[in-house]
Amino acid sequence: MQTGIEVLAAGALGSAGWTLLEYVLHRFVFHGASATRIGAREHRRHHAQVDYFAPAWQKGLAALGVTAVVLPLLVAVTGALLGISFTAGFLTMYALYEILHRRAHTHPPRGPYGRWRRRNHFAHHFVDPRRGQGVTTPVWDVVFRTRLPVEIVRVPRRLAMPWLLGEDGAVLGAYAKDYVLVGTDRADDDTRRADTRAAMENRSPATY
Repeated sequence: MQTGIEVLAAGALGSAGWTLLEYVLHRFVFHGASATRIGAREHRRHHAQVDYFAPAWQKGLAALGVTAVVLPLLVAVTGALLGISFTAGFLTMYALYEILHRRAHTHPPRGPYGRWRRRNHFAHHFVDPRRGQGVTTPVWDVVFRTRLPVEIVRVPRRLAMPWLLGEDGAVLGAYAKDYVLVGTDRADDDTRRADTRAAMENRSPATY
């Protein structure tokens, strides 16, 4: 008979397990050697078009697939209660990741964690896509030495997040310590093709 502490610990381990898988997927699948896998292709399109996110049905199928594999194995090994608790923690953290990732692109930061999360994530986008792979936590980047210590992120003007800019098109004063705009806001076909090519090749976008 499991205690309440054991059940809670299993849920916490599930949440931590997601953060590790988040890092592994981001580094070795989405930014791995091959850009042809569906996860890598969709993710690199997101790098070329920062307002693009993979369809919800793809994410739902992925979550169902992982649950169908992980849950029966855990139940067989640890019992139903701990297996369900671990899986619930894992899926809850996955859902939170999806929310936090999208909000980093669509909403301004709130508090030190929100500030770190956005600065780290947009350094990953605009400075070096091969580093700063953790979206929700820096822990695994520290462990695997892929941390991206950038104080000021150079954001291509054409790819700037809406929340970053004031009505005059300049970086809002509240974010001037973390971001600076570079280049022009042109978004013609040649520029879009160049951004797509850079994303597919795991390079940061040009700053023209």
